Order: sequence, then C-alpha cells, then structure tokens
Amino acid sequence: MGFLADALSRVKPSATIVMTQKARDLKAQGRDVISLSVGEPDFDTPEHIKQAAVEAIRRGETKYPPVSGIVPLREAIAKKFKRENGLDYKPSQTIVGTGGKQVIYNALLATLNPGDEVVIPRPYWVSYPEMVGLCGGTPVFADTTMETNFKLQPEELERAITPKTKWVILNSPSNPSGAAYSHAEMKALTDVLVRHPHVWVLTDDMYEHLVYGDFTFVTPAQVEPALYDRTLTMNGVSKSYAMTGWRIGYAAGPEALIKAMDFVQGQQTSGAATISQWAAVAALDGPQDHLAEFRAAFQTRRDLVVSMLNQTNGLRCPTPEGAFYVYPSCAELIGKRAESGKVIETDEDFVTELLMAEGVASVHGSAFGLGPNLRISYATSNQLLEEACHRIQRFCGSLR
Repeated sequence: MGFLADALSRVKPSATIVMTQKARDLKAQGRDVISLSVGEPDFDTPEHIKQAAVEAIRRGETKYPPVSGIVPLREAIAKKFKRENGLDYKPSQTIVGTGGKQVIYNALLATLNPGDEVVIPRPYWVSYPEMVGLCGGTPVFADTTMETNFKLQPEELERAITPKTKWVILNSPSNPSGAAYSHAEMKALTDVLVRHPHVWVLTDDMYEHLVYGDFTFVTPAQVEPALYDRTLTMNGVSKSYAMTGWRIGYAAGPEALIKAMDFVQGQQTSGAATISQWAAVAALDGPQDHLAEFRAAFQTRRDLVVSMLNQTNGLRCPTPEGAFYVYPSCAELIGKRAESGKVIETDEDFVTELLMAEGVASVHGSAFGLGPNLRISYATSNQLLEEACHRIQRFCGSLR
C-alpha cells in the first residue's frame, strides 16, 4: 500500500506554474527571458487599498476572522453585486475565501459525489478539471472553436449535459482565451440551462472589469433570473485591483450552499487573512478610478500583440474581448523543424523550443485542453511585449 493518496495520480501539475518556474530557472542562469506565462497584472495595488491594510494593522485587526469573512466585507460584496450586476444578495448569502480558487474548490467539495459530472468548456483554466477530480467528480468537456472565438455554443452545452451533470462552469472573460459572452450569447446558454433544473451554474467572473471597447460584461444570474437559486457567482479582487498576492476571492449564492461551503472551509483554512479582507473592503467600497487606466493600458497591449502575432509566419490570433490573454493557433507550424533539429510535433514542443531559442515563456494550449495553441499573457510593458513578439516572429520564421 502506497503512502500517497491514489487521487494524486488523477491530477496533473499546473502547466502555468511549471512554465513560469522554467523561465525563472533560466533567468537565474543568466538568460535574457521575457515571461508571458504569468496570469497576473503588472500594476501595483492602488494606494488607498494598501493604506486600508496599514490602518487595519494599526487598529489591531490581526485576530482570527469569521470563517465566511468579516461582516464589513460581506456587506461590501452584497453591495457590489447589487450595484454592478443587479443581483440582490444578503450578506449571509456571501462567502470569502483565500482566493477564487479556494471558493471554487470548496463549492465542489461541498456538493460533488462520486459519479457527479461537471461540464467545463474547452479551453479551460488548468485548475478546473483537476479540482473536479480531487473532489470526486468527473469533468465533462464541451468543445469550442477558434471560428466561434472560443465561446461555448448552446448546442454543445446541450450535448454535454446528462442526468449526472451537477455543475456547469462558465468563465467570462476566459482564461486562457480572453473570450467573453455578450448578453445575447449568454442568454443562449442560460436558455439551455433553464431546461435542465438539476444543473447548477458556477461562474468565474474574476476578469469582469477587464473588458475592452464597447463590450458590456454580464453574468448568468443577471441575464436569467430563473437561475438565481442554482447559481454560485464567484469573483475576487485579484485581477481588477492588482491584488493577486492578497489572496481574496468571494462568491454569492443560495444560503444553504454558502453554509455548506462555510462548513468545509471551517475544517480547512478557516477565514482568509483579516488584513487582506480589510483591504478588499477598501477595494470594493472605495474609488474605482484605476479601472479605466487598467483597461486602457490592457487594450493597447492587446491590440499590439494581436497585430504582431497575426503578422507572424504560421500563427493565427483572434482578438479577445477581455482578460489579458491571447490564444493564437500554431497549427500551421506543427511538423516543422527548429534550428536545434527538434521537430515541432505538439504545441508543448513549440513553447519549449520558443523558450530555449528566444527566451520567451508562454504556455502550451494543450494544457488548457485545446490545441495546437499557446496562451500569451500581455500583462507586461509595451516595450517587453514588442520585443517578445519580435522574438516570436524570428522563431517562427526560422522553422523549416
């Protein structure tokens, strides 16, 4: 009998973390590496949020918090959902976790039984299927295509749902593709879900505020009120407020589910860090001026990267509506040979050779369930993005 749990054999390491670590290792060896593999803003946390944390420390807000979150934060979350999404939640219908990942994990752990299925559109954030597996469920993938800008179509959602389906996970804007659903596109999906009353909806709205042009964000329970009683709407402060290291995610949903998640969390980590929670109160209740600055910078970067990648031999890159990722196809380069002599047989070969030859770190699309593609994060300076894209162009041009 082995010491480690059998469940670990069903879980793969995070490809984004693996590639980011490879880039760090090469940098430590003195290589000039531009990392486009990290999924976090390069901006600093806004000053008023940092100041709120300092003030919380000085007030002595350093004790254990309630498992589900401090009351002022739960109130701020309820106000945020009403103000920005038109959703009415009582503070008792909200929960705070140590990042959005824990919120999702706790929801799955509190609800999944062996044999329960979770529908996940593909490409997906690398952690979704692994969390489902760790919680005893079965991930069921619903495919998207580049022709539909990687957006799930209602007929594919319908095809994926079975009597065993417990959850559908919807992530808009998406990691890794940046795709976001318009009101009409989301309504087409919620119309399917209304017909299946046994299916719950878990939304990952972490990139809500990072949408560009005249695009308007919507979330499922906002589009279809009939789904309110079976939707967990998850969000957080990591991306929109440049607070990835503060580790605060939150959600709102039916009170019975929130209580079950509180029960699970109480035997795991208990409450999220008190100081971070007070900072999150300031983020949600305070000035939102930085969002326009973030959006303008990211849109400029997106347009730069999409343009340069579409001028690159063998790459095709759609323009995403949000987040800070692009998801170009490298299908035309599969089978070609790199200057090292390596034949590019997969998208993982492509990103590995790109890193070794040109010092540009990205993540292979097959890690997100759909390839041959690569995910590129444009959450870095215009100067570095332009240099990285020149290197990608040079690498692709060298393939024979």
